[in-house]
Amino acid sequence: MKDVKRRILAAADETGAELLALSHRIHSHPETAYEEVQAARWQKELLEAHGFAVEMPFCGLETAFRAVKRGKGPGPVVAFLSEYDALKGLGHACGHNIIAAASCGAGIALGSVLGDLAGEVQVLGTPAEEGGGGKVRLVDEGAFRGVDFALMMHPSTRNIIGRSALAAQHVEVAFTGRAAHSATPDKGVNALTSLIAFFNAIDTLRQTWPNTAKINGCITKGGKASNIIPDEAEALYTVRASTRKELRAMYADLERVARAAARVTGATVTIGSDAPYAERYSNRAMGEAFKANMEALGEAMEYPDPKERVGSSDVGNVSLEIPTIHEYLAIADPSVAGHTPEFREASLSKRGDDVVLLAAKGLACTGYDLLADAALRDEVQREFRETVLPFRG
Repeated sequence: MKDVKRRILAAADETGAELLALSHRIHSHPETAYEEVQAARWQKELLEAHGFAVEMPFCGLETAFRAVKRGKGPGPVVAFLSEYDALKGLGHACGHNIIAAASCGAGIALGSVLGDLAGEVQVLGTPAEEGGGGKVRLVDEGAFRGVDFALMMHPSTRNIIGRSALAAQHVEVAFTGRAAHSATPDKGVNALTSLIAFFNAIDTLRQTWPNTAKINGCITKGGKASNIIPDEAEALYTVRASTRKELRAMYADLERVARAAARVTGATVTIGSDAPYAERYSNRAMGEAFKANMEALGEAMEYPDPKERVGSSDVGNVSLEIPTIHEYLAIADPSVAGHTPEFREASLSKRGDDVVLLAAKGLACTGYDLLADAALRDEVQREFRETVLPFRG
C-alpha cells in the first residue's frame, strides 16, 4: 500500500504545474452559476489529456460533466466532486478554483495506478453550488447512481474534518396590489404593506421554530416613488434548519402567513422556492482515512466544535445518497472571512497553491484506501446505513 501511495503522490507532483495553471485560470475568469462554460471546458480538456473519458453536458446541465477512468475490472466507484462557480460581484471568494483543481488532481493521481486496481474513478463537475443547487439537480437526475463514495475538499481558515451543515432553501415572495396616487390611497391596494406585514409575521414565528432555525430576507422590490401606492412588492429569503423535515415545516408556516399578509390589504401573493439544500452528513470513517492521509503529508486535522455555527451546501443532498466527505483545509488566517475580497486573494496565494496539491494527494490516497481496503468500505457503508438512512425523509 505504501508503495502505491508513493506512486500516487508522485503522479500528483508530476501534474502539479497543470493543476496550478487550472486553478489560476479559473480564478482569473470567474463565472457564476450555470455559466461556468470555460471552467468546465478547461477541466474536461485536462482530464481527457490524462486518459479520462468525459461526458459534457451531463444530466442535462451544460456546465456539468462526468469524467471516468476504469481499473482492471469491476469494483467500487469513487467520485471526486469539483466545484467551480464564482460569487456574483466577488469572483472566487469561496475558493472554488482550488476545489476544481484539487478534485481533478485527485482523479488524475488515483487514475495513474488504476492498472493495478479493480474499480473506477470519476471526477464529477458540479456547477452552481453558490446558488442554483447543481448537485441537487444532479442527484435528482441520477448522477450518483452507481457511485459508491463521494469526496471533496473545501478551502477554509482551519483544517477540519467531519463538519456538518444546515439544510437551506431560497424562498421568493411576491405581493401584487393595485397602484394609486398617494393622495388617494384608498383607491389602491398597497403591496408593500402586505410585504411588511409578512416580515412582521416572520418575527412572530421565530419563537415557534427550533433554536437552530434561521431566516434572513431582503426586499428586492418595494415601489419606485414615495407618492405612488406600490402595486408590486417582492422579497427574497434564505431559510435554514437542522434538517429538510424542519425546513418543510418552516416553509408551510411561511405559506400560511404570506396568505394572511395578503388578506391584510386585499393583495394577491405568490410564494416559490428552489429545491432545498439538505443537511450534510459527513462520513466519519472516510473522514478518519482522509485525516490519516493528510497527517502523513504534514497537515494536522481537527474536528469542529459541535457548538460552532455552520453554513449550507448542496453537497448535503449527495451525503443523503451515498457516503460523502466534504473536508476543509486552511488557505488563510482564521481572521479572514469567507466570501470576502481577502478570501478571494487567499484563493490565489502561495498557501492556496499548496492546498491544491495537498488536497489532490490526500483525496487521491483516501480514494485508494476505499478501492483497496474492503474492511474500510464495509465500515463506511455500515456507518452510512446506521447514521444517514434513517434521516432520508
